[in-house]
Amino acid sequence: MSQSLTHEEADRLWWKEAVVYQIYPKSFDDSDGDGVGDLQGITEKVDYLDDLGVDAVWLCPVYESPQTDNGYDISDYRSIHHAYGDMDDWRDLLDALHERDIRLIMDLVVNHTSDEHEWFQQSRRREGAFEDYYIWRDGRPAEEADYDTADGPADEVAPNNWESVFGGPAWAYDEERGQWYLHLFDEEQPDLNWRNPDVRESVYEMMNWWLSQGIDGFRMDVINLISKTEGLPDGDAESGQTGAKHFVNGPNVHNYLQEMNDEVLSDDSLLTVGETPGARVGDARQYVGPDGDGLSMVFQFEHVTFDHDEHKWDAGDWSLVEFKEILSKWQNGLADDGWNSIYLNNHDQPRMVSRFGDDGEYRTESAKLLGTLTHTLQGTPFIYQGEELGMTNASFASPDDVRDVEALNFVEEAIEDGDAASYDDVRDAIEYVGRDNARTPMQWDDTENAGFTDGEPWIDCNSNYETVNVERARGDEASVWHYYRDLIELREEHDVLVYGEFDLLCPEDPDVFAYTRTLGTERGLVVLNFEPEPVEFEVPAGVALDGLELAIANADVPTTPRPSFELGPYEARVYLTP
Repeated sequence: MSQSLTHEEADRLWWKEAVVYQIYPKSFDDSDGDGVGDLQGITEKVDYLDDLGVDAVWLCPVYESPQTDNGYDISDYRSIHHAYGDMDDWRDLLDALHERDIRLIMDLVVNHTSDEHEWFQQSRRREGAFEDYYIWRDGRPAEEADYDTADGPADEVAPNNWESVFGGPAWAYDEERGQWYLHLFDEEQPDLNWRNPDVRESVYEMMNWWLSQGIDGFRMDVINLISKTEGLPDGDAESGQTGAKHFVNGPNVHNYLQEMNDEVLSDDSLLTVGETPGARVGDARQYVGPDGDGLSMVFQFEHVTFDHDEHKWDAGDWSLVEFKEILSKWQNGLADDGWNSIYLNNHDQPRMVSRFGDDGEYRTESAKLLGTLTHTLQGTPFIYQGEELGMTNASFASPDDVRDVEALNFVEEAIEDGDAASYDDVRDAIEYVGRDNARTPMQWDDTENAGFTDGEPWIDCNSNYETVNVERARGDEASVWHYYRDLIELREEHDVLVYGEFDLLCPEDPDVFAYTRTLGTERGLVVLNFEPEPVEFEVPAGVALDGLELAIANADVPTTPRPSFELGPYEARVYLTP
């Protein structure tokens, strides 16, 4: 348990007190009718963000890219992808945000680039300093290997048995260079060689260039994968992603990030959040803070992968008790030595209402409940576009409806390996955890294509847009949107919800997630019923109820808490000292 801090003792930084809104540009708003969201479209909606009350925008990649992985395959870090606009459009957006005191966080992808990036083109031609910008290796004689590999010369296989995150081998053979290159993601996303100091210098120079443009920080894509074990040995194929132990939280990752902090990120007014798949609390403590690598916070994945079996496509039933245990572990683990990011969905995760709530009868109630959770835990809340409306997972009736390269690879492999006879056999998995669920267009109104575009959208809109949309939500005081606005305002007004100590109540309760927040004399009690039926809740002895008053709830409830009470389906209550 961490020591309770006074208001004056709390280490105040803007990004701890902020609420961050994540924008997936391709699906947010299309200003020119080509079916693809763009920067001008975002600029047109800046007042919407201001009205909601957010403090910062995390902008997913808008750099020049062939869009194999929807922009996470960058071909030019200093240019804007033509479908999104140009640098003038980007500057207009930055200015519009800053005029409203909204900061801009750019997505940084430096574990890999596109194979169309000039660095890779020069590297495959072995041109000067670029020869070793990527991870190139000769193949292994075929008779020495006991693993399948990608296409290459007939007498050799890939250098090792590592697997790609997107399925299949993590190596591709390049005819021009006559060697294999590593790609932990798609074949068109070759990994940079971070052991090469010239690579690191080029990355830092690029980052400093973006900071000189006036941005307020970076979200760092899979940043804990940049270091690989020397010698690139074979990985353990018994469980998980083969080879992961040799590139997740690799041997030099902390050295690289400390160097990055020294060269680029030493200003603690910058928000720097590292995406760190596979990181545990102990790892996170090393990544964040002045005594670690200097990052503001990390995105961890335990709470969104705990229901996965062998891989994400085996996701299924989950337990609230385990969910509480994981979130509490992170709350307590970083209470004194770091800071948490708080999220339940993003561009890589399914919609949280469909995952952790009820996207049918209790969609509104459960969306409000989940929002209450993310805005009352200690840490910085991240809202993913459409979350504030209670947007849900979509339907993908055929593979022609699917756009995500990861999902398409899964379908192909499942059929090739005999695990599925057709797409129908894996459709449920695609619709439960597929990334396209988060990438359907933002639902602005009930007109054709949800008001997202006048053209043909790059991916179909969710069919429920006629009832779930911004226009309807803003006109309904009882909507999820207005509730989110109130949550943001509540957090802004009560330091206890930002800096207060977290204590979990009733850890073994299978239905209710309850906890207290404490900051000096300020106190809070949060009670959340995760069930679609009413439940009885008894406040544990020792929790002081005197002086607490209702601050927000998603149902009509008493203004002061009682020692025991009934919670309705997906009911959320927050009591605070005035």
